[in-house]
Amino acid sequence: MPTEVKNYRLFITAGISFAFLWGSGSTVTKYGLQFLQPFVFAVCRLFTAAAIMLIIAHVVLGYALPHKNHWKALVIYGLLNLSIFLGMYCYALQFVPGGLGTLVTSTIPIFITIFTGLWLKKKISLIIIFSLILCSAGVTIAGWQIIQLSTASAYGMLILFLGIISNAAGAVYFVGRDWDGLNLITINAWQTLLGGLFLLPICLYNYDSSLNNFIWPAVASVAWLAIGLSTTGILLWLFILRQSAVRASLWLFLCPIIGFAFAAFLLKEPLSWFTAFGVLLVLGGLYLGQKNA
Repeated sequence: MPTEVKNYRLFITAGISFAFLWGSGSTVTKYGLQFLQPFVFAVCRLFTAAAIMLIIAHVVLGYALPHKNHWKALVIYGLLNLSIFLGMYCYALQFVPGGLGTLVTSTIPIFITIFTGLWLKKKISLIIIFSLILCSAGVTIAGWQIIQLSTASAYGMLILFLGIISNAAGAVYFVGRDWDGLNLITINAWQTLLGGLFLLPICLYNYDSSLNNFIWPAVASVAWLAIGLSTTGILLWLFILRQSAVRASLWLFLCPIIGFAFAAFLLKEPLSWFTAFGVLLVLGGLYLGQKNA
């Protein structure tokens, strides 16, 4: 059992729940972008999630506002984790198939591991490295058909990778920061609001009313991502990050696998033996990384 994980069973439950919610993100985002511009979609999602969490944190639960020493960290974290990452992710999905977008985001653990070693000066065990290799191979094999059939542009892939690097940097920044006891829901609420505010000028500058149709499928997509991912999903992510950044990042490898299941169910995309074999490799890598490291 990992020594730095305080409650192992809770950590596993939170990791699986996070992966389930996060795995739906690409499919739902791709669906929602049929009705809304990328930055409009992202800003609506962030502001909806921020409003919910601010009410829960400060009205329902009565938590105090962040201290003045917290605001710089919240600004940096919101910028890296949401403004840059989510803005680039939504924008890139115009040029990258949803399935491939999910696959590419599974490289985040690799960047988190690199940044953890460089910035936090933490030694990465050989088992963790082997787990990363095993999970990477599994995700690649599982999505082999998507890779072969991909029509993604180099421009879209570049934007996506820049967003991924920003997200990984944000995760390591969060772990390396002393939050002085600030609770997770307050951190998430304010970094989400700040992330949306940073994107708002770009959203307004590029807004075209003819490209936005606020019908119920669009609203449902925003609601699912705001409540399921930006609220519940990120709270789970922050919880497992606090336990161990590298081990938390391994759960991101499970997200594409769940994403394939969502795509098969909602979009009727076919699954193959490649998918099944890749799933086994990912599960094996997760087991090694979470149980034996």
